[in-house]
Amino acid sequence: MKFLTLRTWYLLAAICCAALLGYALYSQYQMFLDPCPLCIFQRVAFMWVGAWAVLGALFNPRRVLRWIVSGAMVVGALVGAGIAWRHLWLQGLPPDQVPECGPGLAYMMDTLPFGDVLRTVLQGDGACAEVQWQFLGLSMPAWTLVWFIVLALATLFFTTRQARLEGRANEHG
Repeated sequence: MKFLTLRTWYLLAAICCAALLGYALYSQYQMFLDPCPLCIFQRVAFMWVGAWAVLGALFNPRRVLRWIVSGAMVVGALVGAGIAWRHLWLQGLPPDQVPECGPGLAYMMDTLPFGDVLRTVLQGDGACAEVQWQFLGLSMPAWTLVWFIVLALATLFFTTRQARLEGRANEHG
């Protein structure tokens, strides 16, 4: 697997995030599945991870900068995984325990301070508890959780492998 360098991984991660975001837009505009606020935040997390992956692929950072880029990707993936986990928790609630639907994200962004918007969105509401789509028995937030975990673990794997390879090269060179 010598061809799969950290830089190649960054490129693959960026493509993966772009494809996932593309499918999210397809499901919204072609399948008419309206995203709830938690879905929007998961998209933002994929944008974050993808943007850092693009930077890594373009600039192929070394040493400390490599860890900054990879760390930002992993943090974004972990935040996204946390949001997806919360989303899955809401979807698993019995119908009588599902929170009431609240105002839309656009309305909240126009009327509330950002901290209040963030707190309200992360609490979730009835719109977030509805399962609109499934593939192989998993809902969309379950799939985003899987992808966030894969992105985080693979980034850690390729970053530590690159650091080990460079460490060995420095010992022998």
